[in-house]
Amino acid sequence: MKLYSYFRSSAAYRVRIAMNLKGLNYDYQPINLLAMEQKSEEYLTHNPQGLVPALDIGDGEIIAQSGAILEWLEETTPEPALLPADALQRSHVRSMVNNIACDVHPLLNIAILKYLKDELHSDTDQIQAWYQTWIDRAFTSVEQFLVQHSGQFCYGDQVTLGDCYLVPQVYNAQRFKIPMTPYPQIMRVTQHCNTLTPFIDAQPEQQPDAPS
Repeated sequence: MKLYSYFRSSAAYRVRIAMNLKGLNYDYQPINLLAMEQKSEEYLTHNPQGLVPALDIGDGEIIAQSGAILEWLEETTPEPALLPADALQRSHVRSMVNNIACDVHPLLNIAILKYLKDELHSDTDQIQAWYQTWIDRAFTSVEQFLVQHSGQFCYGDQVTLGDCYLVPQVYNAQRFKIPMTPYPQIMRVTQHCNTLTPFIDAQPEQQPDAPS
């Protein structure tokens, strides 16, 4: 398998975590988002959406969108499972995942921040306020979810897709210097995850396209 990725893409980061947890080998193909390589003619032949990640699984089949990739991984490599066996518990994990994937991540990706700067002429303070507003809204909800459901991980003591989504979003929040003291459960779970090899190996600084 071949994973088209960018070291700081949180969507690609979550896929790297899941693939590491499932013990899957893959070739890392860097796509420089800042250089707009995702919009190049060559890359668009692989992924017409012009986004990362994309997973080439062979025989001309490429899966785009991290959520679709993660569901495919869960269905084709069911062990170790990243969703609970119980349907209600799976729905709880998916609810937390969608909080990040649907309600915060789309508002904070590179394209949106670039639009705020280039088209709306927002200054650094305004962009920072935008980022903090949406992070706080999502993390306040996630924090309460963890109060109710977490153990060592986001959902009890089994690593799930919730952890795959949370850790990259916390990384981005810290990169933008968002204060994390209001979210002790988020930080507790994230710090625990980041002691584990699959999470460490997926970190942006460990990727071949990370600046040396």
